[in-house]
Amino acid sequence: MLSSVFGSILAVVLSSVIMFLGWVLSKRTASDREKNSPFECGFDPMKSARLPFSLRFFLLAIIFLIFDMEIVLLFPVLSSLSMGLNLFMILGTFLFLVILVVGLFHEWNEGSLSWAQ
Repeated sequence: MLSSVFGSILAVVLSSVIMFLGWVLSKRTASDREKNSPFECGFDPMKSARLPFSLRFFLLAIIFLIFDMEIVLLFPVLSSLSMGLNLFMILGTFLFLVILVVGLFHEWNEGSLSWAQ
């Protein structure tokens, strides 16, 4: 009984000392403003967050996501070709690729793919 009480008191005291040391050591490093600021992909977090953002970066990200999803959706079709050809699979894949090519030509005619004008 005495050893369990002594062990409990030792655990409480030891954890309190460790928490106090962590609190004291963290006060010393909390004064640096640059270290505490979040990293925002090259943007300065100390300036206004309402700076104008280039629409070209947004369009490039959307185009990347579209073609990334194309790869994800076409991979099961390519891996299932070893099991045999299915007419519905071929027509569905062809329709999907036609929609993507039409979208690519639309983006190209709109000028979204030209980086510098």
